[in-house]
Amino acid sequence: MNKLTKVCFGCCLGAGVALAQTVPATPTHAALADSVQTTPEKIVVISHRGEHLHHPENTIPAFQAAIDAGADYFEADVRTTSDGKLVLMHDNKVDRTTGATGLVKDMTFDQIRALDAGAKFSPQFAGTKVPTFDEALELAHGKIGIYVDTKEADPQLLVDTIVRHDMQDHVVIYGNPFFLYEVRKIRPDLKVMPESENVEVCRLLVRALRPAVIAYSAGDFTEDVIGCAKQANAKIYVDRMSTDNPAGWQQAIDMGADGIQTDRPAELVEYLRAHNIATHPAASSGGN
Repeated sequence: MNKLTKVCFGCCLGAGVALAQTVPATPTHAALADSVQTTPEKIVVISHRGEHLHHPENTIPAFQAAIDAGADYFEADVRTTSDGKLVLMHDNKVDRTTGATGLVKDMTFDQIRALDAGAKFSPQFAGTKVPTFDEALELAHGKIGIYVDTKEADPQLLVDTIVRHDMQDHVVIYGNPFFLYEVRKIRPDLKVMPESENVEVCRLLVRALRPAVIAYSAGDFTEDVIGCAKQANAKIYVDRMSTDNPAGWQQAIDMGADGIQTDRPAELVEYLRAHNIATHPAASSGGN
């Protein structure tokens, strides 16, 4: 967040604090934190773009694989087509994952839907479509949460879509602070999750947004910035893709992480279960 951004965000800080005062401090904030992770010692597993090492990213097969792996959330990147439909794609262009060319925002939903989101990854997944946000929510309902990485979306449309699928208690919403501020105004009980950035920005975000969860990457996952979240009683979700192995996972846990975003959800779930810090045990085999 550059200096101009901080100044602009600071201008709406007073309004953000006023907004926070209109929401009951108890039980709302405590309830939000509890709903993210019911047992403080248990670690939430977030499957990055679904399970995308063996499935095409941001697709229904990848999300289903994350469910099968036992993850608590799959991460999905939300963008908007030229005719206002919410679809899932990480890049602003369709080129890398589909082999076609063009910006998502300049293409209609029908044009996006005609693309093949699986063949470039593997012939096994030929014919896989770019999913809608609705389809991801429908799949997730009752099975898994969604870490909503908002790349480009109208806040009202995003909120309405989440609520329509009765997933308001099962999502965390990541995005820029201005977007999250608007989401918070529309639906104060939704869990917004800003990026911590640094101590100064983290404190500003805590005051303006009162987040139940704060996101961390390798660059800001440091003792002083972690302390900001702990002081605010916010959960810490950290990306571990650069150190996505048992040593990296344990280091994150030791430093205070409540959730870990990974490219290896099955392995992370297995590691956490072996250490009795998974959110839920392995399913019973049903044998006698």
